[in-house]
Amino acid sequence: MGGIAASCAGLAGTAIASSSQIVAPTAEAQSRPALGRSKVIASDSATVVETSAGKIRGFERNGVYIFKGVPYGASTSGANRFMPPAKPEPWAGIRNALAYGRICPQEDSEHLVTDGRNLAPNDEDAFLLHRGSAIWVPGEDCLRLNVWTPEINSNGKRPVMVYMHGGGYSGGCGHDLLSYEGESLARNHDVVLVNHNHRLNVYGYLNLQALGGDDFAMSANVGMLDLVAVLEWVRTNISRFGGDPGNVTIFGQSGGGGKVAVLLAMPSAKGLFHRAIIQSGPFVRALSPEYSQQVAENTLTELGLTKSQLRELQKVPVDKLSAAATNALRKTPRPQGVRRDTFGETGWGPTVDGHSLPAHPFDPSAPAISADVPLITGTNLHESVSGLDHPNANAMTTEEMIQEVHKLYGDAADAIIAAYKQDYPGLSPFNLYAVIATAKWRIPAIMQAARKAALGAAPVYSYIYSWRTPVLNDRVGPFHAAEIGFVFDNAEICDHYSAGDPGAFTLSKQMSTAWTSFARTGNPNHSGIPHWPAYTPESRSNIYFNTPCEVRNNPEQKGLDIIGKLKLR
Repeated sequence: MGGIAASCAGLAGTAIASSSQIVAPTAEAQSRPALGRSKVIASDSATVVETSAGKIRGFERNGVYIFKGVPYGASTSGANRFMPPAKPEPWAGIRNALAYGRICPQEDSEHLVTDGRNLAPNDEDAFLLHRGSAIWVPGEDCLRLNVWTPEINSNGKRPVMVYMHGGGYSGGCGHDLLSYEGESLARNHDVVLVNHNHRLNVYGYLNLQALGGDDFAMSANVGMLDLVAVLEWVRTNISRFGGDPGNVTIFGQSGGGGKVAVLLAMPSAKGLFHRAIIQSGPFVRALSPEYSQQVAENTLTELGLTKSQLRELQKVPVDKLSAAATNALRKTPRPQGVRRDTFGETGWGPTVDGHSLPAHPFDPSAPAISADVPLITGTNLHESVSGLDHPNANAMTTEEMIQEVHKLYGDAADAIIAAYKQDYPGLSPFNLYAVIATAKWRIPAIMQAARKAALGAAPVYSYIYSWRTPVLNDRVGPFHAAEIGFVFDNAEICDHYSAGDPGAFTLSKQMSTAWTSFARTGNPNHSGIPHWPAYTPESRSNIYFNTPCEVRNNPEQKGLDIIGKLKLR
């Protein structure tokens, strides 16, 4: 993705070169998006920072400095393919950091499913999430990051928030949603925001360890090692961007939440971050080495290569490798004993390889290596099923709802429906069905919270996001990824979703302040929300982010207990 195209509210665009100083914007101007009236500086005298690899020139817009496409690693093509990330080659002079960098080559999105839906978005999903507002340029020189900060070249000690994008471990990038723009968080909450691109799918998770000996000993998890490299870059460089390397929060949504969960269990990441947030990232277990090795063997077969020809994999053209890997994954059967409603145990993703990832992230317990790291984890009210592209959702009858729940859970459907009706009286048939179908997300998220709390070393906070956009006749519900724009305090620029609703602006401030308060102190509470208690086995407290917000103890537990005991193969 070479650069971001113009998009709603004028937030995205190319830097305008200027060397003149600007008058500091008023508080009112800082709190709203720049509607084509931004004053932008991009100059050698005002917007250059020296990093460990060389000087970079970003730009300043209304009090926020922005740097895009900054290399944190070398190109991963050729002999670097399937290898741990190397440091970027130093450069002389000043390098532009004005446009987003390349993204990892993506899988065959027509067929590959991740995060509960096809990678190719539907029309309503694309509209509500402002997909397509940036330019995507794939390539193996994709180890790039982006920074938003209120100050550069100073002694600032602001909290640093490092965001992991969604898309499972297969697709997506750090700028495929308008929600990810970090300007509002930096300006309105005085934090430093970093996001990034990294290796995915076959480029990040092809397990060649057992096939290639020491040469490819780390190949199964190089995508995760890229994230460690991001955090190492932050530790080395972020003070020049006004950030505190001793106060770093990692957070991510969906597959990005899964990446956070895995980082919590990686020895090489220990000490590089201090707080963690998992949004709709229900990953408890990672891939078994037997499964990921089978995917690798099938990839070789698709390419007509033998185990003695592993080095040839580093020469295969991107299109050919991506196609072969997609076919190989499709032909690899699900491991025996894996429930159909679990995440992280099939497809592309990190492998428990015994060294870079010694154990599963949250099984049989939360990772002791990060016991002292406070955690937020949660889900949206509707995840796998929502009203997106279901124009007749509101017309679903009770009988049709019962039939759909029976398809999911068989003879237990009636007891499950009765349990959920106690928690959510008055829900329409479709909305009740959508909540019940989210159990496969809610169960592992609650498991993360419970197992983290059991360590007794740092608090964990649990949430359910439940605000409904009025757009599309109040049909779509709190769908997967809906909360991201509010977490980034981007309700104004993400207006297809917030729709100018006053409640949306209030909730956006409440959630973004909770996230940034947590980044500062490890506690998300602030005066704008009801007291959000830490999760304990006794209370099982969850805050519902809605208008208004409310705290409930032990939500959905009766229905989830029934579902959790079913054998879903």
